[in-house]
Amino acid sequence: MEEQVDSVGRAFVEHYYRLFDTDRPSLALLYKPNSMLTFEGQKFLGIDDITAKLIQLPFGQCHHMISTIDSQPSSPAGGIFVFVSGSLQLQGEGHPLRFSRMFHLTPTAEGSFSVLNDIFRLNYG
Repeated sequence: MEEQVDSVGRAFVEHYYRLFDTDRPSLALLYKPNSMLTFEGQKFLGIDDITAKLIQLPFGQCHHMISTIDSQPSSPAGGIFVFVSGSLQLQGEGHPLRFSRMFHLTPTAEGSFSVLNDIFRLNYG
């Protein structure tokens, strides 16, 4: 069970950041109408609001470098908490920005996972 949870968490993170870095509008497919994103303290609810926020970030090109991925089962229904830490390199910037992110994944009827909760914070200091 633990190995499967870790495998799903890793695969999700790789997929998520590949889309984020190359095709941000496609991230909409990973969220549901009741999904919530908290981005640096701002809350966004639903696919449209979340996707709009992620697309309208004040940078175009970026590259995520993942340092750690920690996954845990979140419920008997098959949910998974995924905690990610890493750095974000913006195009034209010399220094990467450190970040932490938590995803709460829930199983879909199709046999995959969607993002129910998503919390993002830059790490300063």
